[in-house]
Amino acid sequence: MSLFKSGNPTLSENKFRDTVINIGTNENAMTLSGTLNKFGFLFLMLMGTAFYSWKEVAENGANVMTMVAGGAIGGFVIALVLMFKREWSPYLAPLYALLEGLFIGAISAMFNLAYDGIVLQAVGLTFGVGISMYFLYTLRIIRATEKFRAVVMTATMGIAVFYLIVWVMSLFGYNNMSFIHEGSTFGIVFSLVVVVIAALNLILDFDMIEQGAAAGAPKYMEWYGAFGLMVTFVWLYLEILRLLSKISSRN
Repeated sequence: MSLFKSGNPTLSENKFRDTVINIGTNENAMTLSGTLNKFGFLFLMLMGTAFYSWKEVAENGANVMTMVAGGAIGGFVIALVLMFKREWSPYLAPLYALLEGLFIGAISAMFNLAYDGIVLQAVGLTFGVGISMYFLYTLRIIRATEKFRAVVMTATMGIAVFYLIVWVMSLFGYNNMSFIHEGSTFGIVFSLVVVVIAALNLILDFDMIEQGAAAGAPKYMEWYGAFGLMVTFVWLYLEILRLLSKISSRN
């Protein structure tokens, strides 16, 4: 069954199927516009704390690792909780956005200190890719078919497992996968592939949210859908930032 399938683990099929209500008999059902509005609200919250952490790191020399680790770990814990407690989304999704903002702002400041202007380029490209994917989806130029889902979900899982392996290897002092961070030709191609896969995940997310609304998922799933969409956007932004840094390092 294709309903609600997404490459984003926070927006999996069961997360929505288990909450479906009788459509047409409950005015408190999830809507696409409501989900996008809540995503906009979460985005503003993320931008607020991102601006704060950026300023603290760039101007006041704050401990960047404290904000990066605190935001990343805190956001990860909340994401895990929300995968099992979807009804808490109206309360925890905003907190996730605030924590991710601390992480994004601090790490963006680090990249911008190394490569001046790179963050503005990354933000612009992320917006451009996101808007493009939305229109490609709404115009049905790219369709979330079963084959499309299978390819994107398999590629996403493969990247996640690969990153995990690299991280574990680094704990034991093995850094043979340095192309992940270096600006070699292979490293740039690798990052470009990851950016494309992250962008294609947006198609699956839009499709899942639309079908969840059509099936009559409860209102709080708007917050959960917005949270899941933000997870993909944060990933996309970080991968674009990494790609641009590799390109800039070659100049």
